[in-house]
Amino acid sequence: MLDVRDLKVAYGQSEVLHGLDFKVAPGEIVAVVGRNGMGKSTLMKSLVGILPTASGTVSLGDMEVQKLASHQRVKQGIAYVPQGRQIFGTMTVKENIETGLIVSGRKQVPEELYEIFPILKEFAKRRGGNLSGGQQQQLAIARALATNPKVLLLDEPTEGIQPSIIKDMAKVLRQIRDMTNLCIVVCEQVLSFVLDVADRILVIENGRIVHENIRAEVDEETISRFLAV
Repeated sequence: MLDVRDLKVAYGQSEVLHGLDFKVAPGEIVAVVGRNGMGKSTLMKSLVGILPTASGTVSLGDMEVQKLASHQRVKQGIAYVPQGRQIFGTMTVKENIETGLIVSGRKQVPEELYEIFPILKEFAKRRGGNLSGGQQQQLAIARALATNPKVLLLDEPTEGIQPSIIKDMAKVLRQIRDMTNLCIVVCEQVLSFVLDVADRILVIENGRIVHENIRAEVDEETISRFLAV
């Protein structure tokens, strides 16, 4: 269980997240949606420890992690796929995934990762920088999963991805959820992807959660208005 309570984050004296509260259960995919500049990426970076928490708590199960450094949070089970993927372009696919194994202590790339992402097995010796955008996103997710996490955070995973691939990505994330029972949090602007992947949707606006609904009860027009520029 990921449990976020009264989370406040500031850049200097300027508070940008104003007391966020939400929970994500094991086996649940929660999408956080909102326009640019509303606080989505700030939330992701604060959860993984790249940005410090001004106040509030972030808990994994019974353990509070908001005071831990980023690498310590990863060891406790938070995996992060950043916006833009940030894979190692000069390293091979296999070497990229192996960087995640350092945290988990495993010696070999788990075969189940290649079952989820068969293209990565085929291209195991190819440099990461030579992959397409969609393949790089698969690699970034595989690298995160190699840490053996409890929580998977994805920031704008559809950015730079062809529309035809986006539907496949939603299917893969649901497959990962079903196989691993992870808590998954996706920050995203592409509504079609969100509706395809999420069990629950949170809308963030000006650093506050202003709307929440389970997928089955979502009114698309309402969400679209929040995303309209």
